[in-house]
Formats: sequence, C-alpha cells, structure tokens
Amino acid sequence: MIFKGSEVVEALNERITNDADELKKQGIEPTLAILRVGERDDDITYEKGATTRAKKVGVTIKNVVLPLDVTEDALINEVLKLNADDSVHGVLMFRPLPEHIDEDKVRNMLTPAKDIDGVTDLSLAGVFAGIDTGFAPCTAAACMEILDYFDVDCKGKNAVVVGRSLVIGKPAAMMLLERNATVTIAHSRTADLPAVVRNADIVIAAVGRFRMLDASYFTEGQVVIDVGINFNDDGDMAGDVDFEAVEGIVQAITPVPGGVGTVTTSVLMKHVVEAAQRSTN
Repeated sequence: MIFKGSEVVEALNERITNDADELKKQGIEPTLAILRVGERDDDITYEKGATTRAKKVGVTIKNVVLPLDVTEDALINEVLKLNADDSVHGVLMFRPLPEHIDEDKVRNMLTPAKDIDGVTDLSLAGVFAGIDTGFAPCTAAACMEILDYFDVDCKGKNAVVVGRSLVIGKPAAMMLLERNATVTIAHSRTADLPAVVRNADIVIAAVGRFRMLDASYFTEGQVVIDVGINFNDDGDMAGDVDFEAVEGIVQAITPVPGGVGTVTTSVLMKHVVEAAQRSTN
C-alpha cells in the first residue's frame, strides 16, 4: 500500500479550514509571519507554496523580508517585534541565516508560543518533555499525521528512526514514544543497520542519503515513512529508501515525492491555527 500525502493533506486542510473559520467568527484572523533574509531561490519557492496553502485554508500571511546584509541586531529587533505583535500567531523563520549572524542566538529569540516549526530550544524541550511549550518541527509532525490518518497503531510496536537530527530524527522518536511505541534511534554508523531496521514494525527514514535503504533492510508487514528528499549527480530525486525495490516487500510506504513533504506545509498551517486557538485561552 502506498501512503499518499495528498489524502492526508485533503483531510488536514478540511479540519484547518473549519478551525480557522471558527476563529474568524470570534474576530481572530489566524496569521503567519514569514521572516526571510535575502533572496534564496529555495526560500522563495517554499514561501510561494506556503502562501498558496495558507490562502486555501484561511490563514493570513505577513511577509517580512530583510536584506542579506542585515545586521544581527536589526534581525533580532524584527523577531522581537513579531513576538509582541498580537495579530501574528506564528512565525516561520527561514534558515540557514547568513554567516555573519549567530543563528542559534536569533532563533532562540523567538517566543515558543509562535514557534510553529519547532526551531527554538524551548520548543524542542517541550517535545522531549511531552508538553505544549511550543510546537514540534513540521516535518516530524507530518510523519505522525500520516501514521494517524492511515490508522497505524503505534502502541507496543517496535519503531526505528534512521536519523538523529534535531529537525526530524530525535523529535520523531519522542513523538513515537508519546504514542507508546518502543523506539530505537539508529543512524549511518549503527552496527548492522539492516538488521536493526528489519526488526522494526514502523520505520521512519530520515538519514538524508539517496536510496540508502535498499531491499535488504526490509521485511514483510512493515510501515515505512520516508522523509528523505535527495538528488543524485544526474539530478534525479529520491528518498532515503529505494522505493521501487521496497514497495513490493513492506505493508505500506510513503512515496518521494508525494509523501511526507506534501503534508509538511499543511502541518505548518495547522500549527498556526493551533497557536491562534491557544492565544484565546
């Protein structure tokens, strides 16, 4: 079975739109501020996609664009202004920031209440502690949305997360623990990695290597969530999993493209609306 992201997105968007409409009836306009430094093509492309998705579900976008040579103090001042702006419920800060800026310092100036992509240390601490300090990183949360939509019960299951980044691997592992899975965090240096992955009921592949996980890593009955978006020297795109070799073995798998990445932007909008809901309490 292929877990198509489009199905998850359709259901998510319906819920987000309904929640946004309810907020508007209370006089609250769910608003996302997109903070961009410079004119990176990938940032602009994502910004356009996020704006399109936002309009579809009833979220307002506020664009804050700063020059590439912006000073650290000026950037921090913009972050603090967004923190203080009650009309803004979520802030998406594009990274990496220019080399002359201390990225760790700047990202941690953002209040967790508006950190809808889990970039601050306090938001991540909330994920690890199982409390709503901020929000989980959207890609990790998208993995959970897919599992939930397709009724994958994590309770008591062996889950292996291949990848240990703070953006995906570690928060995804913590979210699986919250769903009562027994979780192993593996990585490219794990001894006999194929055997570790084969022992899993649920696999989240987030190692960032083009088709690294081939058929030797998998067995029947597994659910595979492939987070990877990788390109080879010929410009071909694929996930961390060799989809063609693995699809016929496992019970279910997400495609690349058309899987986790498709869901991530909707999760971003869901977090904005949730932040707006929290602001009413």
